[in-house]
Amino acid sequence: MTRRSRMIGRRFAPWRYLGLGLAGALAATAAAAEPAAAPSVAANPLAAANTPLAYDPWQPVNRGLFSVGMGLDRVLIGPIAHGYIRVTPQVVRNRVSSVVYNLGEPSTALEDLLQGHTGRAGRTGVRFVVNTTVGLLGMFDVASGWGLRGHESDFGQTLGRYGAQPGPYIYMPVMGPVNLRDGVGRVVDIVTDPVGFVTGPITSTSGAIRTGVTALDLRASGDAAYRALDDATDPYVTTRSAYSQHRAAVIDRATGATAPLPDFDAPPSPTE
Repeated sequence: MTRRSRMIGRRFAPWRYLGLGLAGALAATAAAAEPAAAPSVAANPLAAANTPLAYDPWQPVNRGLFSVGMGLDRVLIGPIAHGYIRVTPQVVRNRVSSVVYNLGEPSTALEDLLQGHTGRAGRTGVRFVVNTTVGLLGMFDVASGWGLRGHESDFGQTLGRYGAQPGPYIYMPVMGPVNLRDGVGRVVDIVTDPVGFVTGPITSTSGAIRTGVTALDLRASGDAAYRALDDATDPYVTTRSAYSQHRAAVIDRATGATAPLPDFDAPPSPTE
């Protein structure tokens, strides 16, 4: 999966979560090793440590839902994405990805403020203004060329910064992998998305268009990784491992436990 699709899947609200569900499975190709056995289900799910090891007390149900989600992708979502890829030149898809990414910047700035990173929030706000104007509605990432690089922030990360633990792992068809903490974060991100107040909810015409374009772009960007996931020994475990490791790294970066990784923090530079 491309850096662009990873960044968009993490940050765009509200439908970054459909993409994150898909992209969580897609990112799995980067983590082929199966994690150690899950903690005992007798453990307190709200006290689970913030580590890549997922607490998965509902694994039988989650596996069934994972199968349903992958089945939907094979018969519906995937074919639509393949048609989009066939009829749309790469350069056009890159511009679409950049616009989608740009629309997530106000939400990122809001989370930066909640996390106490005022300087980071200001830079993100400037990025949005520059790319929306000079960058033609975000089609071009002019701000990165000016030294204003993008990064990831969401409300699940904010909760983790202040000590909230992951809780149990859950898989939802279409929406994808999540833990309790980040699930709450997703809901908050949806209802507080600044751009969403302008484009309207999913029930509005503009909101539905934004939702559909974002979901399509996410699935198309990760198509190669979807295909690679078919070769995994246990796609469910691979997906769970990738999601849990990614979210642990996101929280660590918010708390300062680890240094930011350039590949994750760099904005999606379109390639033609």
